[in-house]
Parts: sequence; structure tokens; C-alpha cells
Amino acid sequence: MKHHGAMMEYADERIQDLMRAYDEYLSSCPYIRMPEVYDAIVNMQSRRFWVSDTRASKVIYAMMRGVSLKSMRPLKREMFEEILRRVLELRQNRPELSLSACCGIVVAQPAPKFYLTPGSAKIMVCKARKKWVKEKLKRLRLL
Repeated sequence: MKHHGAMMEYADERIQDLMRAYDEYLSSCPYIRMPEVYDAIVNMQSRRFWVSDTRASKVIYAMMRGVSLKSMRPLKREMFEEILRRVLELRQNRPELSLSACCGIVVAQPAPKFYLTPGSAKIMVCKARKKWVKEKLKRLRLL
């Protein structure tokens, strides 16, 4: 669970984005096979890269110095490789920007996918749906 704190600052926004993808996918399917839902939504475009600019700067700086990401989970490594590619491209076009400024710009851009496993997405969606149902019931009791 290292570096989990950095993700927590975006936890609510990320789950909202994941639920948006979930709803979009379900409404586009004439027939729903649940195992396929999570495979599909993790590969849908995400609103941003779900990592803080501070964490991204540290990792990108390390990558540029040649530090290996072999110990990192494959999806996380893939995300940082995409961030690095975009940071290098941005620095070419805007050489006056610092590395951390470039990271801040890049992580706020839409990401090609969520960089989550289908299993993680399923857990997150199920928790979010339970919370949503609980809040709905609370509102109904207040009415």
C-alpha cells in the first residue's frame, strides 16, 4: 500500500469518473454481461490521470534519471510511461516550463484509460453503489 495517500486526495473524483464510465457503458449495451463490464470500463477514457502532480513529478524525475520501475505494478508503470511521454513532448514545445509544471499540466489531461484492474474497478463500483443506495434510502426516510 505504499504511496496510497497521494491517490486518496482524488479518491472521490476518481470514483465519480469511474461511475460515469460505468453508467455510459451500461447505457450503451443492449445486453450486459457483468464480467465484461469491468474489462470495458477500465479501458474507457478517464477524465485525468489519477495521481497527484507531486507524486508524478517524483516518479517522472526518477525515470528521467534512469531509475527502473520494474518493481511497480504493470498498470501503474504503464500510466507513468504515458505521463513521461507527454511530459517530454510538452517540454519540447514549452521549454520554459519546469518539470513539475509539466507534470501538473499532464496529469490534469484526459487519460486514455483508468489504469485499474477490472477486479479493482469492480470493488470500487460495488462500494460506491452501496454508498449511493444508503444515501438514497437516507433521503427517502427524510421525505
